[in-house]
Amino acid sequence: MILVAGATGNIGSALLKELHACGAGPLRGLTRDAARASFPQGVEVMEGDFADIASLKPALDGVRSLFLVSRMGSDADILDAARQADVEHVVLVSSITVQTHPHLGPARENMAVEQLLKDSRMAWTVLRPTQFASNAVWWAASIRDQQTVRVPYADTGLPTIHPADIAAVARVALTEPGHQGRTYALTGPEPVTARQQVEAIAATLGREVPFAEISRAEAHRHMSTFLGAEVADAVLDVTGGDVNDELLKVRDTVSRVTGSPARPFHQWALENTASFR
Repeated sequence: MILVAGATGNIGSALLKELHACGAGPLRGLTRDAARASFPQGVEVMEGDFADIASLKPALDGVRSLFLVSRMGSDADILDAARQADVEHVVLVSSITVQTHPHLGPARENMAVEQLLKDSRMAWTVLRPTQFASNAVWWAASIRDQQTVRVPYADTGLPTIHPADIAAVARVALTEPGHQGRTYALTGPEPVTARQQVEAIAATLGREVPFAEISRAEAHRHMSTFLGAEVADAVLDVTGGDVNDELLKVRDTVSRVTGSPARPFHQWALENTASFR
């Protein structure tokens, strides 16, 4: 049994489709609201909340492989529950900032979760993706209302990754030998700036999208309201304020592991046009 936690998220939903398409199984998807879940036929739906470890135990029953995103709840308790349920292998989504910005708070937290997993005596595979293409949904309300998209560091290009590529690597790690005890840094196929991302979205919509660069201070004031000041600072460092060569490096890990090239940002934009209409 493979359990996909966060099964309605950007990565989890794509992973369930990948696993179902390749005939892996049996499959189980974990979500906080089973009534709203839409999984491939034959996937067992389980309801659970990472804030309530007891609610996860039925979902872990009979599970041998677990897909988990770091920092979704009390990671120590989640991993302990998985170990007690005799889960054998965990594929963990962490962050590339563990290696590019290890001094930042969120990176230290992800590093701690990675270590908890390695100390758990379960087999492990760690995925460290860079910035998600789906972060562009942050601009969706402005674009739908035909307002100006306002971002800092407009022309700093990062090798943004399509969430489906993270899912593709996770599917291979869960179903094929040779990936236990491995850590994979995952990027998209090329650097793409915020300006280029908005241009790609505008092209899929067939209309102009107003765009303006703002200062870090203005971006921090806005982001702090929903991320908190420390996380906002970390995000701004990673997206332009403290970019380093390690973060900018384009890796071919997706193609090496899956046999398929990493998807460019404009493909994500085309697939998600409805989010911006």
